[in-house]
Amino acid sequence: MGVNRRPAAIRVEIGELVLDGFRADPARVSAAFERELARLVRLHGVPLAADGAVTVDALGGLAPLPAGLSARRLGQELARAVHEGLSGHGEVTR
Repeated sequence: MGVNRRPAAIRVEIGELVLDGFRADPARVSAAFERELARLVRLHGVPLAADGAVTVDALGGLAPLPAGLSARRLGQELARAVHEGLSGHGEVTR
């Protein structure tokens, strides 16, 4: 029997999400962001944490987003950008 390498739980804590230049409702953006990030983590895990717990202080080098997105789309795109960073793409500060 193989060893199950998937963690029992994954916790992603985001201290602050700053949305300069966007007119979308922050509560709706946050809700869409949480739903999409949870979905992506369920589907793909967190590759940076494949060998155990990891703390990331900041993610950089993420693609810019168009200012005219709806709250739902903005939340989804932000979650995808963050997950890309957690997948090893972009600059990671530990």
